[in-house]
Amino acid sequence: MTTIARALSRVFITINDIEVLKQLVLFAAAGLLVSVLMMTYGLDLSPGFF
Repeated sequence: MTTIARALSRVFITINDIEVLKQLVLFAAAGLLVSVLMMTYGLDLSPGFF
């Protein structure tokens, strides 16, 4: 019984670590999106630009 409890504990710790990494990646992606939007502020992004 103790072995099962330890195994489940390790699984939940791993899942929590993965969730933290997902949150950090999402936060970084949001920051990157905001940075790109700030860089393109004021540019003429009409089809003629491309």
